[in-house]
Amino acid sequence: MTKQVPAYQRIKNAILDNIHSGKWQAGKAISTEMALAEEFDVSRMTVNRALKELSEERVLERRQGSGTFVAQQQFNHTFVEVRNIAQDLRSANRDYQAQVVSKRVITASMLDDELRRKFAIDSVATTGERSAAVLYEVKIIHFADAQPIQFEERWVDAQKLPEFIEQDFSIINTSEYLIAKSPLERGSYTIRALAAPDEIAALLQIAPQSPTLVLSRQTYSAGKVLTFVKMWHAGERYQFSGEL
Repeated sequence: MTKQVPAYQRIKNAILDNIHSGKWQAGKAISTEMALAEEFDVSRMTVNRALKELSEERVLERRQGSGTFVAQQQFNHTFVEVRNIAQDLRSANRDYQAQVVSKRVITASMLDDELRRKFAIDSVATTGERSAAVLYEVKIIHFADAQPIQFEERWVDAQKLPEFIEQDFSIINTSEYLIAKSPLERGSYTIRALAAPDEIAALLQIAPQSPTLVLSRQTYSAGKVLTFVKMWHAGERYQFSGEL
């Protein structure tokens, strides 16, 4: 027998669906408690529990006297932020261009150990759905004044953002699109100095085994990893800096 989903959980799921579909975007108000209670035919206490849990998960922000809004967390750290490289380069009066190297759908049968671990995808649970899209992958070269400055490899949860793969990322920046479509709760990153493999070196137009700085970052939405990205930077063209 199928276990019935509790009413408060159904409300949470519906709210998350509205956020992920873009109906309710970051910073915008959602329906009132009274409206949600009427829509789901439940008490306001049940609605309050759903909103309280989503607020604790930093998906929603409740403002006294104003209502409940889709939260948008700002990622600030000593020297790394979630940034829009297109905007940064244009702000520095550099000519920016992006070239999409590839886009593809990744099914369960195509997952490697790293992606399965990053996105907490259970190999047993996906056995019967091996032809369904679980992740989207894009690879993009970012240029400053016609010189490649960053190579981006990104993977996105296909269930949470089904329209991601349809975007033209030579025009739309991936980070900008993700922030607009799904509230980001938190993230983690590493920066490593690596010798450029032949494929990466060719894309960045540098000699094989040249030094690169690789920023790897995963960001979360609704308690789960939404996107994982690796950004390769030619060592002699890029630096990370900031203020403490």
